[in-house]
Amino acid sequence: MTSNRTLSIHQPEDILGYIPHMLGYWPEDSLVAITMQGKLLGATLRVDLPNLDSQQARAGFADHIRSCLIADEEANGVVLAVYTDAGWADGSVAQQAIPLLEALQISLDEVDLSVRDAWLVGRDFWRSAYCTDLGCCPLPGLPVERIKNSRLSAELVYRGSVIGPPPSSGLGGPQFATPGALDPRVLAAESRYGKQILSSWRSELCLDAVLAVWHHVLKRFGSDDRLHPRVDAEIMGFLRTTLRVPAWRDAVAVMAAAGMESAKSGAAGLGLFAEDDQDMTFDLQELGVPVHAIPADRVHPDVNTSGDVFTYGDVLLGLQPDMPSWSTLDALEQVLAGLCVDGESGVIPAAALTLQGWISWCKGRGSVAHACLSQADAAQPGYRLAELLMKLLGQGTICAWARCSDTAWRGYRDTVA
Repeated sequence: MTSNRTLSIHQPEDILGYIPHMLGYWPEDSLVAITMQGKLLGATLRVDLPNLDSQQARAGFADHIRSCLIADEEANGVVLAVYTDAGWADGSVAQQAIPLLEALQISLDEVDLSVRDAWLVGRDFWRSAYCTDLGCCPLPGLPVERIKNSRLSAELVYRGSVIGPPPSSGLGGPQFATPGALDPRVLAAESRYGKQILSSWRSELCLDAVLAVWHHVLKRFGSDDRLHPRVDAEIMGFLRTTLRVPAWRDAVAVMAAAGMESAKSGAAGLGLFAEDDQDMTFDLQELGVPVHAIPADRVHPDVNTSGDVFTYGDVLLGLQPDMPSWSTLDALEQVLAGLCVDGESGVIPAAALTLQGWISWCKGRGSVAHACLSQADAAQPGYRLAELLMKLLGQGTICAWARCSDTAWRGYRDTVA
């Protein structure tokens, strides 16, 4: 769902209500910073709340936050939210948070990013970090239900936004897999297509067909159309089979972000295609996909590529294109979650979880990405792409798309002011 409407902020509860919808979960022990462009909300950054005892350590942490926020070149202010359950019972929550907030204020002032306001949010209460008026901010604070029931939060819920449990809860946060067991028809289709196509993984014709099916599914899923129940099992089995091949897995990710031409040219650049290409080993129409479904040109008009194509490395690292097709990546994320079941092990769930982790990293949702990649490693220990992406997270690398407000994923793509 997308919209060009402006969501209005009338009170602090609206901003605080927006944060969990943007992240997909209610933060815990976190610092959340949102850049401001005049009266508009910009990029959102969430980091674990540090345990810093010295002024020097707090200053270093604040400088790190500043280095992330200045990627929003149009920002001229910042709002901060500290999520903590410590200090509410004895009223010391503000006293505990002020040293960190002061360090952030000093560091951000150096680049003309003034802290417009800051709030403290706990399990049951919230308050302004700076207000000492007991009439405005009574002890221990205002009930957190005022955030959950704010006008902006209610509007986002009405538009379909769902807040899940935090990734650290072990409950998965956003849906990474479906509950229950796999339909036997899916497993039968997976086995049949595996015999038909896996030996042709270096065939250009076969990659064309793989991408055509994925593109067909993502396009229909993104339009909120639902496939015929009889076809669902067949397509799920086929899609699961394609995730067994790393080259196909990567091609699907590149296609979703940057278009068909980048997926095809990148595969050719990697030397994927064998010279003795084989004939098509199955009929696309078996899956309800028309034979003309393979596009002749770029398939995502919202991707700003200026007619260019990009390497797999540039796309997977978020360096190209200037902005990916977020709507297609959203659809891919949801389709991947429906291909596996909770607790499943093996290469297929590892691939699906890894791609979901990559999409979350592209969106700047590091905690969700970490949860996905951890589950991928549990499903298939040593899964290579999951390991590489986990190293990126460990180094604190933020996807280039997420560092710029013009290209960052904006959830419902509404302006918030």
